[in-house]
Amino acid sequence: MIVTILVALLWSVVAVLAIYTVRHYVFTFNRLFGRHRQPYVDITVADWPPVTVFIPCHNEAQVIHGSIDALLAADYPRDRLTIIPIDDRSTDTTGAILRDYASRHPEVIRPVWRTGGTPGKAAALAEASARVGSEVHLVFDADYIPGPKLLKQLVAPFFDPEVGAVMGRVVPQNVKRSLLTRLLDLERAGGYQVDQQARMNLGLVPQYGGTVGGVRREALSSVGGWRTDTLAEDTDMTFRLLLRGWEVVYQNRSECYEEVPEHWPTRIRQIRRWTHGHNQALRRYVNRVLARRGNVSWLQALDGTLLLGVFAVGPILLAGWILALVLYYLGYQPSSGILMVLVISAFSTLGNFAAFFEVATATRLDASRNRVRLLPFLFFGFLVSLMAVSQETLLQFVGRGLGWRSNKRWDKTERYRQAQDGGNGGGSGQLGHGGAA
Repeated sequence: MIVTILVALLWSVVAVLAIYTVRHYVFTFNRLFGRHRQPYVDITVADWPPVTVFIPCHNEAQVIHGSIDALLAADYPRDRLTIIPIDDRSTDTTGAILRDYASRHPEVIRPVWRTGGTPGKAAALAEASARVGSEVHLVFDADYIPGPKLLKQLVAPFFDPEVGAVMGRVVPQNVKRSLLTRLLDLERAGGYQVDQQARMNLGLVPQYGGTVGGVRREALSSVGGWRTDTLAEDTDMTFRLLLRGWEVVYQNRSECYEEVPEHWPTRIRQIRRWTHGHNQALRRYVNRVLARRGNVSWLQALDGTLLLGVFAVGPILLAGWILALVLYYLGYQPSSGILMVLVISAFSTLGNFAAFFEVATATRLDASRNRVRLLPFLFFGFLVSLMAVSQETLLQFVGRGLGWRSNKRWDKTERYRQAQDGGNGGGSGQLGHGGAA
């Protein structure tokens, strides 16, 4: 009886992994052979609306120069641009830097100072966005360097009244610093060049990523503003907009440049924060997505459910391995077929968005094929992701019930850029991969 139940569970694990594997191949073949959909990026002449750019900051003295200088150099009507850095209790020289910029550019830069309230990005955005009246709100992390054309590219989709949010492509700028940064560059390529663009092509659920993106104020109001009780305000916003009938647009050619973690402990903390926030969204929205609230289509419901469950793949895969071992020691010999499917699914679905086939395809689309030589090393990176995601998920869903830990709090990602490298917004296409669409 026990063996029968365990075999059924093992088959269930294999079925879930197989679904995610098929999903990766559908997305990848779509990017290789499907029609590329990017309907707004070539709009260059228009009556551009007032736009506010928010930059949440907490001890960002190393990087904030680069971000603000790049925004000041942006090709956007100066009288319709407002930049709001949100200083969230910084203890370094971030505040002094922002005061200096505000004194030199008072018509554009208007910092918001936070000395109390809930810490974290979502709370900072909620407080600051309530103070402005512009119809379009853009959000950048402090280490992001936008190119001069990026603002217009991100604002253009909002001429369509059905668009509630827009997301650009994130590209690492510190790629050559370590093996980890090179692997993360590959992951980002697969996640954006293939995964996000395929969703856009197929009319599914492109994910608003919270950086290099924007949201319409009307859409933001319709879903009740930014939630302050989540660690993944971007995923949370994606699904609230979907359930309210708003469209999220992904712009693959709208590249912005970020720092990725250079050290494994920083990377692990980042993954665990993402896991916790994403699982919060899973718990809150999966039933409503499956019930197709807000005229969600069947395909969007399926894609949305798989997107919400993507951080559950790691623990499910671990469960499959454990089940196979337990069955072996109980004297049951799983068929070679089921084990083969388990192994192939593990190889294809492990990690956060970054299946190997997707990554290899992304390097081809980026016209930077030499990067594909690092592909075997991705397995080690994904093993780290698997353990971090599984640990956080188990603590979140099981540990809390047993009193093992308190609620997880916001954990800022470490910066690496030297302060004097702040520069004047050198984030142009020179940092990209060639930008192949």
